Amino acid sequence: MPRALAYAGTMSDSVGDGTRDVSIPRRASLELLRAEAADELAVVIHERLLGGEDPWDFMEDLPSVDELVVLTLRAENIAANGGVRPNAARHYRVLRQIALDYPPLTSAVWRLLGDGGSHRRWDAAVQADAS
Repeated sequence: MPRALAYAGTMSDSVGDGTRDVSIPRRASLELLRAEAADELAVVIHERLLGGEDPWDFMEDLPSVDELVVLTLRAENIAANGGVRPNAARHYRVLRQIALDYPPLTSAVWRLLGDGGSHRRWDAAVQADAS
């Protein structure tokens, strides 16, 4: 389904010639997605602090709230595609579609797509290259 025909309730990932379409229901508002991501990060930070870790050692490695929202939307797209991990081309298309559907997340998407090597183990670009 071309993007122009998709209604506001779906995210589409059309492949190549548009013959295949993976549509997943669009999540709640960006504000709610960000609030959920902030809660998740707060829990991760709290648990690591309770575990005795020094915040100076791990805070830089954690994703930002917007990066976590993008990664969550990407994970939902992977689940909607039968759990098949994306190759580099599909990874790019999925993240680009997220940026198109949620314009305020564009800078986070481009950070995750960055061509510089990432030191972050959770980084989607590192994972896409590994598959």
